[in-house]
Amino acid sequence: MNPYILAILVLSLGLGTALTLTSSHWLLAWMGLEINTLAIIPLMAQYHHPRAVEATTKYFFTQATAAAMLLFASTTNAWLTGQWEIQQMTHPFPTTMIIMALSLKIGLAPMHSWLPEVLQGLDLTTGLILSTWQKLGPFALLLQMQSAHPTILIILGLTSTLVGGWGGLNQTQLRKILAYSSIAHLGWMMLILQFSPSLTLLTLMTYLVMTLSTFLVFKLNKATSINMLSISWTKTPTLTALAPLILLSLGGLPPLTGFMPKWLILQELAKQDLALTATLTALTALLSLFFYLRLSYAMALTLSPNNATGTTPWRLQNTQTTLLPALSTSATLLLLPLTPATISLLSL
Repeated sequence: MNPYILAILVLSLGLGTALTLTSSHWLLAWMGLEINTLAIIPLMAQYHHPRAVEATTKYFFTQATAAAMLLFASTTNAWLTGQWEIQQMTHPFPTTMIIMALSLKIGLAPMHSWLPEVLQGLDLTTGLILSTWQKLGPFALLLQMQSAHPTILIILGLTSTLVGGWGGLNQTQLRKILAYSSIAHLGWMMLILQFSPSLTLLTLMTYLVMTLSTFLVFKLNKATSINMLSISWTKTPTLTALAPLILLSLGGLPPLTGFMPKWLILQELAKQDLALTATLTALTALLSLFFYLRLSYAMALTLSPNNATGTTPWRLQNTQTTLLPALSTSATLLLLPLTPATISLLSL
């Protein structure tokens, strides 16, 4: 792709998200989401591979449907209440429809089936953008809304954690596994959204850092399936040692960073007298942990058959940039001791 066109598309991505984040009017927020969608579509289809084109088409239709629902719901709210402000959603019908539209946009269950298929058709860099940056705009809108439907959010959250756990159990493709991981993490965020928006924001930031490091590790290894992970020790031995820890951090195991948001969310759910919801959510985390353990086992505890030529790449000069993976990996593994400071910040 021409670097000037690439720069325009990346800047448009930033503009769309910034417009959504800073707007208090539904029409401006909708415009920001549309700019964002239109900017990422050429990035998704840039390699002209049939799978990439198919994934781009699916993504476009899904996002267009969600955008139409969002515009219809915001217009209906303006008609019923006379308000275009995002924080003035008082009528239950448009509020419910907007929650459903934003859930479709980010891939919450049961509106999730497009996400694994789309992510599977993309390269890892575009998949990273889709899994991280594209979540910011819709989540900003969900955080601004004073939802009158706590039951809907709890149902969406529980369904997403269950589907995200079950869906990833039988997968061998890394991008589909990361898609189901994304669905499960978004479910945790939706569960706590109405009780502690600041904790939702913390969970989102932690998820972004962990997903960034996971995608970058897979990109450095040039791995797209479990079988390719099992031979990564011949290419990047250090990353092969660190990657299982990153995956276990995504699963939420102590003493890694990923344990912090899950711990705080379960604590908050217990405070809200939702002990059954907290128990079910904790059990669904075991499902996700299973497929993270599968990946860790493939990388760290198996020795794939190899020949003398195949074991030489790690001795060769590596020209790929490793600063960003190093920083994100450090954050993914080492931030749990900052939990007391995080709690004090959240209580301000």
